[in-house]
Amino acid sequence: MKAIILSGGKGTRLRPLTHTGAKQLVPVANKPILWYGIEAIVEAGITEIGIIISPETGEEVKAKTGDGSRFGASITYIRQDQPAGLAHAVKVAQPFLGQSPFVMYLGDNLVQSELTLFLEHFHSNNLDALTLLCPVENPSAFGVAEVDEKGRLLRLVEKPKVPPSNLALVGVYIFSNAIHNAIAAIQPSARGELEITDAIQTLIDQQKAVEARQIRGWWLDTGKKDDLLEANRVILDNCCLHPALNGEIDANSKIIGRVQVGTGTKVINSTIRGPVVIGDNCHIENCFVGPYTSIADDVTMIETDLEHSVLLQGAKVEGIHHRVVDSLIGQRAQLKEAPKRPKALRFMIGDDCQIELA
Repeated sequence: MKAIILSGGKGTRLRPLTHTGAKQLVPVANKPILWYGIEAIVEAGITEIGIIISPETGEEVKAKTGDGSRFGASITYIRQDQPAGLAHAVKVAQPFLGQSPFVMYLGDNLVQSELTLFLEHFHSNNLDALTLLCPVENPSAFGVAEVDEKGRLLRLVEKPKVPPSNLALVGVYIFSNAIHNAIAAIQPSARGELEITDAIQTLIDQQKAVEARQIRGWWLDTGKKDDLLEANRVILDNCCLHPALNGEIDANSKIIGRVQVGTGTKVINSTIRGPVVIGDNCHIENCFVGPYTSIADDVTMIETDLEHSVLLQGAKVEGIHHRVVDSLIGQRAQLKEAPKRPKALRFMIGDDCQIELA
């Protein structure tokens, strides 16, 4: 059994963060989203993993993730020169996959469910495809599955105006090698891509063994800012954040609840109320850091209140006399009080930024 993880795409919904980096490397609880998928696959006993990368961000993904040894896996990087669809990604990965059955995992998804259970069902029932589903409140925004009472997949519909169910495709699929012939038989969709839903529908039409199963936990799509903040909250709440204070915390500071502080970080005259994770070599002074906040390495925070937010590596937030909430602040970004008069707001804002002022 092998696996492929899709880590291409342009991440337009997370711009400007993804103008210069891969969306799958944006951290949730200070760990790249992509790594959660790798860990889930390795935990299920699959160690041969191909990661589909794009020309724009592939080198960054390779440099950050490495050869897989840190996960107990062997990673092969497979370049997809253009974002031509999920089925196209399988097509370019075929030399790596050979005739092996495989898991396909979208690299910007977070799924709380044991992959092992679905693999066992796939093998014991000699399936050609198994898709994972999750009930959602707004099925019209997703690919939706219609299934019968036995779990057989009858039909897939992409973002239907009248959904046949509330069961959305999670972005985790298990295939036999029959999927390759199905992909060879389909044509690009109206948006010019080879759609994996069309390939699965071809298997259904050919009366292959195709089923769907609901996951038992949560599923989080991290494509937008609010989605990513929600993912950060859920991970901090559910994934065993053990208190660990490895930095320097002075006597005037208070640490409350589940808080991790990285090596080389200094906390001075500040209150940190968990769940919170703070990376290495940060400087936190005269601050309040509230629940559901993740602060990456090398961040500076002075005279600031922050809650339910994510700060990326090297960010600086200083002298902000409003509480900062529900915010995603990118690498090396600077947010500070203007020292000059006349007192005014001064901005340098890049493409696709979003600013909300009280």
